[in-house]
Amino acid sequence: MTGPFRLAAMLFLCALALPAATRVGVAGERPKLIETKTLRHTHAGVNLPSIDERVPQEPLVVNLEAKGRMPGRHGGDIDTLIGRAKDARLVNAWGYARLVGYDENLNLKPDILKAVDNEDDRVFTLHLRKGHKWSDGAPFTAEDFRYWWEDVANNDKLSPAGPPHFMLVNGRKPRFEVIDETTVRYSWDEPNALFLPELAKARPPFIYRPAHYLKQFHEKYGNPEEIAEMVAAKKVRYWASLHNERDDMFGATNWAEPSLQPWVVAEGSSKQRQIFIRNPYYHRIDENGRQLPYIDRIVLTVADGRLISAKTQAGESSLQARGLAFSDITVLKRGEEAGDYKTRLWPIAKGSHITLYPNFTTRDPVWRALMRDVRFRHALSLGIDRRMINRVLYFGLALESNDTILPQSPLYEERYRTAWATFDPKRANALLDEIGLTKRRGDGVRLLPDGRPLEIIVETTGESAEEIDALGLVGETWREIGVKLFPKPSQREVLRERALSGGLVMSAWGGLDNGIPTADMPPNELAPTNSEQLSWARWGDYMESGGQTGEPIDYPPAKELSDLYRAWLVSGTMEKRREIWQRMLEINAEETLRIGLISAVKQPVVVSNRLRNVPTEGIYGWDPGAQFGIHRMDEFWLDRPAQQTAEGN
Repeated sequence: MTGPFRLAAMLFLCALALPAATRVGVAGERPKLIETKTLRHTHAGVNLPSIDERVPQEPLVVNLEAKGRMPGRHGGDIDTLIGRAKDARLVNAWGYARLVGYDENLNLKPDILKAVDNEDDRVFTLHLRKGHKWSDGAPFTAEDFRYWWEDVANNDKLSPAGPPHFMLVNGRKPRFEVIDETTVRYSWDEPNALFLPELAKARPPFIYRPAHYLKQFHEKYGNPEEIAEMVAAKKVRYWASLHNERDDMFGATNWAEPSLQPWVVAEGSSKQRQIFIRNPYYHRIDENGRQLPYIDRIVLTVADGRLISAKTQAGESSLQARGLAFSDITVLKRGEEAGDYKTRLWPIAKGSHITLYPNFTTRDPVWRALMRDVRFRHALSLGIDRRMINRVLYFGLALESNDTILPQSPLYEERYRTAWATFDPKRANALLDEIGLTKRRGDGVRLLPDGRPLEIIVETTGESAEEIDALGLVGETWREIGVKLFPKPSQREVLRERALSGGLVMSAWGGLDNGIPTADMPPNELAPTNSEQLSWARWGDYMESGGQTGEPIDYPPAKELSDLYRAWLVSGTMEKRREIWQRMLEINAEETLRIGLISAVKQPVVVSNRLRNVPTEGIYGWDPGAQFGIHRMDEFWLDRPAQQTAEGN
């Protein structure tokens, strides 16, 4: 699997780092279209136009055979289990219809858009597909972009904080132009390296909205009396609250809001069993003229998270990764024959499966000084036996590693993974002695400068038994260097609040979300950028709020990282962005700013033996990846006995 990602380093030049006025994307020729007969099941009683009127005049034509996949047939359901009702929104990540999106080689390509003209990352001209329609059949046009920019993003009642951060360069908004019905343009005076990557996220910003639908709730366009009636009926404060409640492009809480995704939430779905049905106006077709998606319905059933593995083994899911963990693999493998499925193992794309986060902005002055002493962080890292953790918890199948990028990334260098990450208690003890932590109490635990024992409370979300087991193993070897570890399960909201207030000393969480970056993806996780970063929440809050809250960065390595990140934002070329990424990765490795334990842990992905085009080998990540999204779930299809396919095609 490494090969395609290495190839991405070369191919990515044609994705984001484009010469002036370069266009990405071309329209495919539309083959003769084949009607989707199974619409009679998903849209019974709905008078839909013919396939020729539903598919854009310039569709995205997917050549499945060229991708090594099998062209499929329409029909059938994918059943999957979720642990809570709100997880149904994941269908909008898995469907992964984006203005531009990543393919499996991490190339950024037009998807909903026909093409993008990029002039030095300063001027972006977006070309829509002629004849593209929303899921209710209304035209998708430049007006949907204008409505979002002028009437939502820049409306102080709908967006009190103003446009999202990626739309601003040094605090300045772009010039927005409607060129014609299918063309819009955004122009900045300086490069905006964030613009295209943001559009490709698992949870994208949706810089367009179904204007024809939402205008009825907007004070500028709607009937005041009707708006007042709806406000009263919904028991919300005023028109803006109503508009925001009706406008939920990702959350899938409003079945009436039109969508461009491959599946849309069905009217009447219950919270315990949510159903998404095919979008009859979807813009992608296969080489034979069949409109995607192949699958008619995605059916999500809420189950107790502790039972998802057992229910999957019993055959209650045809595609399952959510709610499954490495520890479930043995049980899942045992049930393959009876359950008529296979368990595939995809590496998780995080920089580290479990990471320890020293809090550089903790309120306690003694702990703050220690956490900012690189010798202390090096000692803690050298005091961890990652090989033992790998053997005991992951059967030796994971990768002992810092919290850094994975070998699949074109930016990867071995030293990022191994720096200060070997088990060397002798050297760790020497570093702690050098700091001056030489006094010990009777049980061998060192004493802090103020006489307190060197006991580190590591707070966790309490959501993972695997995490607690790993901390137990860390605690065993830390005792050899005179450090005692106390794991403290909590909740993720509480954890973030304590990090921001300075009450947190150290926490455990997953590592870098993006372990497979290219230089054109933002290195925001490597620097203080937002208030949810557990290592430096108060610095991140300061940067995020423009100095209104939090505290200024006063630690040189973090300050350099912040400066580098801001330089990346206006970098303009791939070469410059690559140089910045490498320096930021070097600082993170040399300084051990986060203490990673293990990476490339396998994610079990259970796939029905009847489900086709699901990769045997893949990656499982959120950004980039959208979990199943990067593998194009709309191309999955069910192979059924002939007598069951009379209405399929």
